[in-house]
This record gives sequence, structure tokens and C-alpha cells, in this order.
Amino acid sequence: MSIFILSACSQRFKGINWNLLDRNKLEVQEIDFEYFSGKAKVNYKDDKLDIKAKANIRVRKDSVIWISFSAIGIQGARCLINKDSITIMNMVKKEYYVFNYDSLSKQFNFDVNYDAIQAVALGNLIKKKDRVDEVEDTEDYLILKQKSGGVSINNFVNHKTMKIERVEMLEPNSKNTAVIRYYDFQMIENHGFPYSAIISLFYKVNAGTLNTVIEFEYSKAEIEDRELKFPFNIPKKYERK
Repeated sequence: MSIFILSACSQRFKGINWNLLDRNKLEVQEIDFEYFSGKAKVNYKDDKLDIKAKANIRVRKDSVIWISFSAIGIQGARCLINKDSITIMNMVKKEYYVFNYDSLSKQFNFDVNYDAIQAVALGNLIKKKDRVDEVEDTEDYLILKQKSGGVSINNFVNHKTMKIERVEMLEPNSKNTAVIRYYDFQMIENHGFPYSAIISLFYKVNAGTLNTVIEFEYSKAEIEDRELKFPFNIPKKYERK
């Protein structure tokens, strides 16, 4: 793992805005891979649903995320996330849903896209580091402060591991927020990977403010050296909702 050099001396400075040269020294440790696979328990809860399931997850970097959900040993749903859209197939009710990123972005007032979803799933930066970003050194974290359109993104980076442990996003106009917390880091090959994560979304709709919480707890995570398959065929008899 690369080492982050705070300064030539060991003194720590709080609340500073670093110059461009210093900012470039912040090297957040991210997962690099071609193929990734994992098994996890997933809990999803919003104002209407409370779902607990097991998930098999496969990822081809910058291309596709495939998830197969099951409960009590019965395969119940599959999800395919690619650069264009998110498709969810309910194999119990024999129906499927297709979501495009524009509509999701409008719903949450955040820029929802494939790259952001992949980054959140792996504990990587949602937005690539840029020279205009600010870095604050606090006692507990290095905080990388970014802007994406009208959204403020604060990444809380552990001093020692240089891994992101928390992300806070705020859209000031709507007050929509997203908070992501990563826990239980373990090594897969030479990468630190968060085996547990909690994503909490607060967003406004016509009826008021809603809260969606998604929890992941991995039992297995691997960077694969072989090509993975992503089977996803929707039967003709399935109804699109």
C-alpha cells in the first residue's frame, strides 16, 4: 500500500486548505480489479418495504454489476446494473422493472450513474479526485471535500489505512442527504475491502421526506483472475412494470 506523507515534519495541521501540490499527495486506497465476486446478506428498508435476502454479486469493472437475490433458499430476484440502466427481475411474481439514471437522479437530486454505484459497492471514491478538491486534516480523519454539480461530498479517510470509512453527501436546495459507512475491513489480495456497509438516504417526495436504508454484510469477497458470466434473460411471459 502506498504511504501518504502529511508533511516533511510530523506536526499535524488542522482545518487547513492544502495547496495543489499537497492535495495531490492524498492517495485514497481503492479496490482495483477486472472481475469481482462476493456473497453477502442484504437488508433493504424504506417506508413500504423491509426485505432481508442473501445475494451473490459479480462485477466486471466499469461495465456491469450482476446480483442474484434469494430468501430461504429460493431464488427470488435478479438485478443487472450497466452503463445505461438498472433492470430488476422478480422471479416470483414474473415481472420486471427498468430504471434509467435520469429518472433516478431526479428522484434523489443526486447524479446517479453506473460509476457511482460501482464505487459505493466497493468503497471507492464516488467522484475522482480533482485538483480543486479541498483536504482537511482532523484528529480522526483526513476529509476530502468535493463538489459534484450542486452536491457536496465529504469523504472521511482513515489516516493509517487510507481507506474511506464514511461518505456524506448533501444537496443544499432539497436537503437530500446520503450517508455511507464502511466497517470490518479485511484484506482481499493486497486491497483492504469493507465487509460491512450501511447506506442511508434521506430524500424529499411530494408526501414528505423518506428514509431508505441498505445494509450489506459480506461473508465472501474475491478479486477474480477468471472471466465471470452474467446470466440475465427475461422470459417473454414476464410483464414489465
